[in-house]
Amino acid sequence: MASDAPAAPSKEGGAAPATGVAGAAEERRSARRSRRYRLDMKWSPYAFVAPFFLFFLAFGLFPLLWTGWASLHRVELTAPTDMEWVGLRNFTRLLKDEFFWNALRNTVTIGLMSTVPQLLVALGIAHLLNYRLRGSMFFRVAVLTPYATSVAAATLVFVLLFGRDYGMINWVLGLAGLDHVDWQNGEWTSQLAVSTIVIWRWTGYNALIYLAAMQAVPSDLYESAALDGASRWQQFRHVTVPSLRPTILFTCVVSTIGATQLFGEPLLFNGGAGATGGPDHQYQTLGLYLYEQGWVNLHLGRASAIAWAMFLILLIVGAVNWLLARRLSKSA
Repeated sequence: MASDAPAAPSKEGGAAPATGVAGAAEERRSARRSRRYRLDMKWSPYAFVAPFFLFFLAFGLFPLLWTGWASLHRVELTAPTDMEWVGLRNFTRLLKDEFFWNALRNTVTIGLMSTVPQLLVALGIAHLLNYRLRGSMFFRVAVLTPYATSVAAATLVFVLLFGRDYGMINWVLGLAGLDHVDWQNGEWTSQLAVSTIVIWRWTGYNALIYLAAMQAVPSDLYESAALDGASRWQQFRHVTVPSLRPTILFTCVVSTIGATQLFGEPLLFNGGAGATGGPDHQYQTLGLYLYEQGWVNLHLGRASAIAWAMFLILLIVGAVNWLLARRLSKSA
């Protein structure tokens, strides 16, 4: 029998407080998540790029500024904290230093002897690789192999090739009835040998840069040129090369910077000569002269002045690049 007693009335508003508390907590969590999201969107990009700037400050900007400060002092490697202010004396001394001008002249000569053939050969290799070849991936990896080779290993191999008495180059010259060449002690021969090492190491690297640029050239241009009866050589001259002008300018600038900083190849080419660049300084570059002044003669102030002179040369190269890039963009 059903009870006639009325059900106990529920407490007024009993469920409402629980729902209100849960809703308020959820709103607070949502607000915190939204705040974290905004902070993440605002500051995460800076956190991602912060390691680069920290390393740049530690290993780029600080050494540059300290070198500039040291170039204004007389300071020795044996006592780097004992500095004597000399102002611009280290720089004015460079203007009268025949060894500095000899190193600058050698740097320009070796740079021209290595950069011009290197970029021309790289352009030709890239043109060949741009066509469909069997095993094209193998050839692309093969041309990059010299770049991945250690500069010490590559230079030592070329030292054996250019040996005066038992080198393979002189052996080939002997088969042709020519006299042996003293590659390490001659002025032009030593510079040619060092330039050959640079050409061998960097040609493949530049070839892949040119190849990437060639593959970005629209195929419609080649098809139009072919319909007009242009040969492959004419297509290369009138389509490929004009399209690669910005890339060619870029590789010229990068190669010039590399030639200005050339150090490993001439240092190891004649181990007995060390940083002097041969008995008559015939292939001593600016990098070798800087090393000789700072770490052989222990004159950190003079070495710092040489480093800043190289930096100013690179700034001039960059300014020339900027002017040429502007002119190319206007003529395009």
